Amino acid sequence: MSMPDTRPPLGGLPEGGQTRRLALVGTRGVVGRCRDFTRQALQDWHWLPGVTEEQQEVAEDVLLLVSELVTNANLHAGGAVELLLHGTRERLRVEVSDGSRQQPAPRTPYQASRPGGHGLHIITRLSTAWGSEPRPTGKSVWVEVAAP
Repeated sequence: MSMPDTRPPLGGLPEGGQTRRLALVGTRGVVGRCRDFTRQALQDWHWLPGVTEEQQEVAEDVLLLVSELVTNANLHAGGAVELLLHGTRERLRVEVSDGSRQQPAPRTPYQASRPGGHGLHIITRLSTAWGSEPRPTGKSVWVEVAAP
């Protein structure tokens, strides 16, 4: 039986939070690099290893969200150029920037049994909020996840 987690959410963060950036231009194995980068941040911020089942599930959801955002940028927007993580004690924001100005849109009509086209539906289901913001050289697609 595991002990209850007494750590504060994102307990490894300084007051006001912390931002980490990973440049992705010209790199190989981008999805794996982004997951590894995020996993390290989650460990530093005390989300991993999850002491409770909920903490572990939320951390695994974050890794899946990173994979989906980066994969979508690679498939539909010419490739991801930067991963940004901003953690506070209340939430984690993940942003993936790319060079396309085209805004993401879920495939409609959505068919769960159809291969592909599930990324934005997964993002909607696992995040507390998501959206897209224009950037001078493209856009940034972001998700937010509440601290467990």
